[in-house]
Amino acid sequence: MHPTVNTVTLALTGASGMAYGMRLLECLLAADVRVYLLLSQAAHIVAKQELGVALLARAGDLEKQLSESLNARDGQLRVFGREDWNAPVASGTNPADAMVVCPCSMGTLAAIAHGLSDNLIERAADVMLKEQRKLILVPREAPFSTLHLENMLRLSRMNAVILPANPGFYHHPQSVEDIVDFIVARILDQLGIQHQLMARWGTAGE
Repeated sequence: MHPTVNTVTLALTGASGMAYGMRLLECLLAADVRVYLLLSQAAHIVAKQELGVALLARAGDLEKQLSESLNARDGQLRVFGREDWNAPVASGTNPADAMVVCPCSMGTLAAIAHGLSDNLIERAADVMLKEQRKLILVPREAPFSTLHLENMLRLSRMNAVILPANPGFYHHPQSVEDIVDFIVARILDQLGIQHQLMARWGTAGE
């Protein structure tokens, strides 16, 4: 039984795989989950390069841009700057129910593993760990170096969930969107959020 998740902190970083993060944002909002959105500087570059999406630089402008394009209800999506230390996610007194870093760069993963907290993404993840709330990291890198693996193991021992963007193919995907949805479905499963993105194993023909 998953605890009820009403608010999720979603961080988008500079790893390849921005389609996963944007699709997850869309699904969270559609599920009526409140989202605190954080972006690294590199995430803006990757979104433009991979998706052709120009994410606005100012947090308030981006909040309006995404709320309108994804039909978020008033106040459902809040976007915070990288050094907005007054954001709720910066303190254990008002944390989200869970946090997902998707995609998660190896630099961000390393910083979280070692508690650097030099920006709001790292601090928000640190809050999740210290408050023993669910933290899901979605790394997209190949191959993994020994250092990458050691950092993942370190985080796993702190009860973070390491969910690499390694899609399965047993559901016979017919499009890139189907492959993206496979990973997003696994993230939503970890959060305990209902979805209809793909058929569950053993249910074919029902």
